[in-house]
Amino acid sequence: MAERLHVGVIGYGWAATAHIAAINATRQGRVTAVWSSRELDAAELSARHGGPIRVHRDLEGLLADPAIDVVDITSYPSQHRDQAVAAARAGKHVILEKPMANSPTEVAEIVAAAEAAGVRGCVCFECRFSSQFQATKAVIDQGLLGRLHYGEVDYYHGIGPWYGQFRWNTRRDEGGSALLTAGCHALDALLMVMGGEVESVSSLSAKSRSEIFRPYEYDTTSVTIVRFRDGAVGKTAAVVDCLQPYYFHTHLVGSEGSLLDDRFHSARLAADKGKWSRIAMKLLDSGDVSDHPYQAQFQAFFDSIEAGREMPLTGFREAARTFSVIFAADESAARGGAPVHPV
Repeated sequence: MAERLHVGVIGYGWAATAHIAAINATRQGRVTAVWSSRELDAAELSARHGGPIRVHRDLEGLLADPAIDVVDITSYPSQHRDQAVAAARAGKHVILEKPMANSPTEVAEIVAAAEAAGVRGCVCFECRFSSQFQATKAVIDQGLLGRLHYGEVDYYHGIGPWYGQFRWNTRRDEGGSALLTAGCHALDALLMVMGGEVESVSSLSAKSRSEIFRPYEYDTTSVTIVRFRDGAVGKTAAVVDCLQPYYFHTHLVGSEGSLLDDRFHSARLAADKGKWSRIAMKLLDSGDVSDHPYQAQFQAFFDSIEAGREMPLTGFREAARTFSVIFAADESAARGGAPVHPV
């Protein structure tokens, strides 16, 4: 049996409840401690999550506990840098909810702290582990689309007052931008499937005139054009002020075929050009954290810790590359769409 990895959760909200269930469902992970700024009852928390959980009000106390191997940070985005750096310096491996942090400097400091301490990191870009994108990547890797020259992955999810995070998500110092707060999943997925290095990005942003979204302190819709060094181009729309069902749109075009969500056409299969073939996959069709593929991601993270290797797909350095593109896109939008080269 795999050795148990004891996990301490920092911040107890909606995302934390989904994380705890996913961690406890892995072969190694078990949440044994929670830190929260709110009063929590340890007995109630333990009963809810099926095992003994200690409650901390002192973050330093949780990080000083030698029994804790991993910390899972699900707090407010503005707290991520300080908490992740402190956890790394305490010798804990780190699971970090998105966004990784709210500035390029903060992201760099998190990566540097983890590497200096020799600990592993995992950022919750869990869509890379979804059935949809694992199947999509398999189609690409098998050459059925040929060489991709265009891709678009878009995020449509109205985050209004019906969502618990709305109360803080509207703030610039917490939500940040349409890309940072949620659209980052789509841009990250675009970078995963296109594969190439980014040359430059250009972005424009807007905001709904609906009273529902008036509390937002930043533009809640953006469209970003990505130019890759190999000549390919891509597009990501990040729309968190829409009034429609959740939709994670994916359209890829290559030299041998195209893919549209869960459908594809490939010239290599000599199929009817007038019809799509369908791929068996579970589409990303919900913003509910309970539907996110955290368990597969956390299982891969714990396996990487045991094996002493980097986290695949969503390690700190890989995630930092995505955030460098996001910050460049937001800079471009602030400059009226002028191209920006990611650092």
